[in-house]
Amino acid sequence: MKRLLAVIKVKGIQFIITTSFTLVTVLVMLFVGVMLYGKFAQTAEQNAYLHTQQILEQVKYNLDSYLNGMTQIFELVDDKIRRSKGLTADKLSEQLETIVETRKDIVSIAVFTRDGTLLSTTPTKVLRRNTRLTEQSWFQKAIEDPTNLSFSLPHIQNLFKGEYTWVVSMSREILFHGPDGEIPAVLLVDVNFKEIDDLCQRVGLGKKGYVYIIDLVGNIVYHPQQQLIYAGLKNENRSLPLKHSYGSYVEETQDEARLITIKTIDQLGWKIIGVSYMDEIVTTKKEISGFIIWLLIFVVVIVLFVLHYLSAKISRPIKLLERSMEKVEQGDFSESEPIRGSHEVEQLSLRFQLMVAKVRELMYQIIREQEAKRKSELEVLQAQIHPHFLYNTLNSVVRMVGIGKNEDVITTITSLSKLFRISLSRGKNIITVQEELEHVRHYLIIQKMRYKQKFEYEIVAEDEVLDCLTLKLLLQPIVENAIYHGIEHLADPGRIRIFAALIDGKVLLQVSDNGLGMPPDVLERVKAGCYKSKEGSGVGIQNVQERIRLTFGEQYGLEIESEQEEGTVVRIWIPRQIAEERERL
Repeated sequence: MKRLLAVIKVKGIQFIITTSFTLVTVLVMLFVGVMLYGKFAQTAEQNAYLHTQQILEQVKYNLDSYLNGMTQIFELVDDKIRRSKGLTADKLSEQLETIVETRKDIVSIAVFTRDGTLLSTTPTKVLRRNTRLTEQSWFQKAIEDPTNLSFSLPHIQNLFKGEYTWVVSMSREILFHGPDGEIPAVLLVDVNFKEIDDLCQRVGLGKKGYVYIIDLVGNIVYHPQQQLIYAGLKNENRSLPLKHSYGSYVEETQDEARLITIKTIDQLGWKIIGVSYMDEIVTTKKEISGFIIWLLIFVVVIVLFVLHYLSAKISRPIKLLERSMEKVEQGDFSESEPIRGSHEVEQLSLRFQLMVAKVRELMYQIIREQEAKRKSELEVLQAQIHPHFLYNTLNSVVRMVGIGKNEDVITTITSLSKLFRISLSRGKNIITVQEELEHVRHYLIIQKMRYKQKFEYEIVAEDEVLDCLTLKLLLQPIVENAIYHGIEHLADPGRIRIFAALIDGKVLLQVSDNGLGMPPDVLERVKAGCYKSKEGSGVGIQNVQERIRLTFGEQYGLEIESEQEEGTVVRIWIPRQIAEERERL
């Protein structure tokens, strides 16, 4: 029966592991799928925007390059005419014919007077009648703004008899040499629009997208469906492109949404407008979503098979580990054999055994520390009634009685009684800072009597530190060392200063003297706890350090600074604890 229950329990653990891992995996995969879809969709959309902008930037660059080339041709023709002695000069005609022959996209070069009379044309052509030349836009712009080169909208070249080519006219007022000096005229260079048309027709924005060009006022310069535009069968919303020079925006219509991207040709102010259809971008999103869904299904199926195998392999060693933990819970910290299984379970078992060994070691360490603490407290109690110190004090009292210093006798006896009263403290090891300062003050009074005014002392304490708690007999051993090792051998009177304050949330008790100080090697031995004094109370610096750390922790204790012939400073750091916390200590 127990065997059956164990099998059922193991199967239950296996089922829980499989179900939990499957649920977590599905949730994680769904989350990852959603994040991937969002990221890929956003990236696809951004790439579409960037691709459109790059294509339009290339179109803009090509048109700028082409128009700059045409502008240079115009300036070259202007320069040739200006340098020539007359429009009928043979050399000028040869030069203009050479320019037209080398540039197949130049339809004609013509010069007109300000009243519309034809002065020269290359190649030679016959001017048609009733052309209303002076009313045409390119001629009027040249007269109205003689300093700037103007470009016309695409139109049929109808000035001369013969071919009727679709052209863009460049025009500007120029000066040429005549019989009576320089004469103003209008230079016209007609460029075949087919070159611009070819540049734009090679651009593709998806399957349905296209590019068109408008001028500064919204007139269409180029459109792939220009015939439909002129016939009124197709219309473009040119209001927004006229307001912006650069950028992209989505245009919502009744039929579909379109991505509109705008670039501006700086030289002319013409605007290149790219039209991409959002449904083509959405199609990319649908392809991404379909791929991610099938990927998720495939991964979940694979994970189910893998988890079923892993859960069966993991559940049994986990159960063995659980039994080991139950033994520890019952107080059995004995060593157990390592559990075999997957790498993770073996590592977990190893860590658990290390933890048990560490707990066992800590238990023994606590026992040793408690024993050391009790021993330290016993040493303190023994030091409270130091026979040698008591003998010397009473001997000093006898001498003072013999020479009639009754007031000094009263002061010494009073301080001695108060010293022992505070030392005993009703058996308590924790007293207030005020009591500790009072204890060391009476100790200094007695020592000052003994050493016949060989030193002066000062005790300074901030009010907020007086009610804080401290260990008993921290200051007296430090002061005793200052007297015996620092001041006793001075030729001049010494000085001892005791200071107590709160600094950064901790209690500082500081003892400083102007005694002989310590050599560097002795100072290092004192800090390391290796120096043993042959004099003093027996409650030395190392004892004080151990008592503080056993009670308050390793982060507290003593700091010692000393310099020969300058003196010594000992700082005692303990935590800030008020009188109400006495019971917990």
